[in-house]
Amino acid sequence: MLDRILAALGAGLALACLGPGAAASAAVLSGPSSAAIGGPQLASRGVVVDYPSRSVPRLPKIQASAFVVADAGTGQVLAAKDPHGWYRPASTLKMLTAVTLIPLLNPDSTVVATKLATSTVPNVVGLVAGRAYKISDLFTALLTISANDAAIALTQATGSFGAGMSLINAEARHLQADDTVAVDPNGLDAPGQHTSAYDLALIARQALKLPAFDKYDQTRSARFVIARHKAVELYNQNSLLTSYPGAIGGKIGWTSAAGATYVGMATRHGVTLIVTLLHCPALSEVASAESLLNWGFSADGKVGPVGTLVGPVQPPAPKPSVTPRPAREEVVSRPHPVVTSPSVLAAAGFSCVAVLAVAFSVTNSRRQRLRARRPDRFPRRPDRPGRLPDRPGRGTRAGS
Repeated sequence: MLDRILAALGAGLALACLGPGAAASAAVLSGPSSAAIGGPQLASRGVVVDYPSRSVPRLPKIQASAFVVADAGTGQVLAAKDPHGWYRPASTLKMLTAVTLIPLLNPDSTVVATKLATSTVPNVVGLVAGRAYKISDLFTALLTISANDAAIALTQATGSFGAGMSLINAEARHLQADDTVAVDPNGLDAPGQHTSAYDLALIARQALKLPAFDKYDQTRSARFVIARHKAVELYNQNSLLTSYPGAIGGKIGWTSAAGATYVGMATRHGVTLIVTLLHCPALSEVASAESLLNWGFSADGKVGPVGTLVGPVQPPAPKPSVTPRPAREEVVSRPHPVVTSPSVLAAAGFSCVAVLAVAFSVTNSRRQRLRARRPDRFPRRPDRPGRLPDRPGRGTRAGS
């Protein structure tokens, strides 16, 4: 952990020394070397759109290094710009954190805030180390005011920070968001962390399948208790919810290196669109998303798709278990099993009774022969016929 923190500080100092333009250019990272997921047209670094005729409305001019406009229902990508280029995600990465952890964590359980969570800068909501917080409240803070400390606490609720980050990156692989690598769960700039406009669309599409995500993400305001006698009011930072008809959620993000980043979602006439933007000028992301959404609703069904949002990777079907046949020598050396069936037990009981009967008969015959030879030695007792008389020295005194 110390190595990662030192590396992050070193990267920040290097950007400061390079000058004011270096931070913006650092948001543009190298792209994938393999074939683009979703279709060959999405491998382009420029704008891709398929106008079948001149009557179809043209894309608005957007100040963003990368964007995607996609139909969440059909999965069709209507237009894109550098969709698979690697960029810093800023707080849009919190959507991946939420999509990963919402199905795994009990919303009614609590997690104790650690020093790692409370020392995050900026921490936003102001968690207090050693205090327990409800999971559902942390998700609300995560998606309404983009609380960085809540992201750390939720990640540690999986058992440890490392385990949580492994789950978050595993979910990216599950969604086939292969341009995405998460180093921290809140999107604060970190070496090696990146995403793409296409991947953010995949993550947003998955988020729409989670009712709990919609609940947290669409919360306009909520009260968050920080400590005893101390609470703050949370107000949703996504202005699309109040400014755009049909808006159903999204996530804003900004850092000095990433610039403005944004995911916006809206529904009209049964059609749900997703717009993602990366590396935009500050404070322009929501207005740019509104322009792309307007274009998407007017062009959906009129433009040819330039690609598709792929579905999650399906787990492999379980292989049938086959018990191997034992080798011949194993069968020979194996002891015979103990059989406890009723018929066998009954036969064994009958045999024991027969043996006892034969033994009693032999003993009785021997006594009769001895009595016939020496009647004076083995007299019969009138009170208990057949029993031998008591002899001196066996519990009785002579002459008694």
